[in-house]
Order: sequence, then C-alpha cells, then structure tokens
Amino acid sequence: MTASHQLLGTGLYPLHRAARLVGEDARTVRRWLKGYSWKHPDGQRASAPLWALQYAEDADLADEQVLGFRDLLELRTVARFVQCGVPLRVVRETIQIAREDLGDYPLHSRRFVTDGRKIFLEAVERAGDDTKILDIRDRQFAFESVIRPSLIEGIEYGANSQALRWYPEPKRKLIVLDPALQFGEPIIAEAGVPTDTLAAAFKAEQGDAQRVARLYRVTPQAVRAAVAFEQKLAA
Repeated sequence: MTASHQLLGTGLYPLHRAARLVGEDARTVRRWLKGYSWKHPDGQRASAPLWALQYAEDADLADEQVLGFRDLLELRTVARFVQCGVPLRVVRETIQIAREDLGDYPLHSRRFVTDGRKIFLEAVERAGDDTKILDIRDRQFAFESVIRPSLIEGIEYGANSQALRWYPEPKRKLIVLDPALQFGEPIIAEAGVPTDTLAAAFKAEQGDAQRVARLYRVTPQAVRAAVAFEQKLAA
C-alpha cells in the first residue's frame, strides 16, 4: 500500500457490501463507479465513473472494487436520488457543479445542506430537455426528501465539517459506521463488535440472543439489532 492512503481512518468496503449498505444493486453501483460502454449506431459510446474513488491511486487497491468511507456516503446520496426517480444525468451534473463549488466528495458536506437546492436546480437545467419530467414541484420534492435527509439524518460531523461517522438507524443509534473503527464496518456503537459477527454467532447459537450477548459482552437488544440489520442488508 502506498503512503497516500491508510486503511485505518479511511474505511474499506467491497463494492457489493457498499451496494447493500445504501440499498442498491451491486451491478448498478459498479456501472456508476466504474463506468461502462455500449454500442451505438454512431459507434462505441462510454459513460465515465461518477467520481474517482478514494483508493483510485493506491498501488495495491486501485484495481480492487473497494470504496472508502467518503465514497460510501457519496454513494448513499446518489442512491437516494435515483431511488426517488431523479435521472442519472441530473445526478451527474449535480456532482460536477457541487465539486466545482465545494471540492471533492461534495454531496455529504455541510455546505451542500445550504447550497444544495441551488446546485440541484442548476443541474436540472444543464441536463437538458429529457429532464422536463422534473417540474418545479418535483424539484422541490427532490431537494426536501432526498438531499436534506441524505446529508443530515444519521451523519455526525467533526469540527472541520467532515463526516466522522454514520448511524444507519439514527433514531436508535445502536449501530454505527466509523472509518476509525473496524475499517468502517457496521458495529455496535457501545461495544465495537461488528454486526455481521453477532449475526453469525446468533445463527450458530440457534437464535439464543442471551448466550450471544454473554459471549460478546453486549446486551441482548444489541444482538437482536445486529441480526435485524444484517437481515435487512441481505434482503
């Protein structure tokens, strides 16, 4: 591994795992982040990746399909856009405009909370005629229901306005993704035990949450939360 990237504090997510964490199909995510090409009557055409991944310049990981924590949070917002019907062309324009104003990985920055509506509307205009489906009401809906929740809900920021960690179930805050802990994998917040470890132990112990809790020194509630979380990802 080169000195430019350190696994500790950066996060490490195989593409298929990242896709599950944001609720998207792995093949779709691969097309977004790796780019793709297709045949056209005018010749071969290609679509570039939405952005360069954190490990893009790492000698050991550049060819691997892995994401860093900041990649994961950007992907989370992109997935929310697309799941709400925003055309990918608009998403691409949003990223480009936001990057020009806010720097790399702009979609989960605090500044995008305040500037996001203006950036998104400009992206819709830049994207062209095929986005007429997004009328004024739809644009407002997209901003309020996609951008704001994706940036604010469950994200904890540091003093430098960078995202420190993500609570995927923010109302309970039992589970957290923190790039400084367990390479950013989902863990029980208070105990630091990975959710997939608890889910595997729960299965091995034939659903005995009390025994698993004793083995890993967590609460039965934490065991059940980990199992439910992993089952949700698998579904």
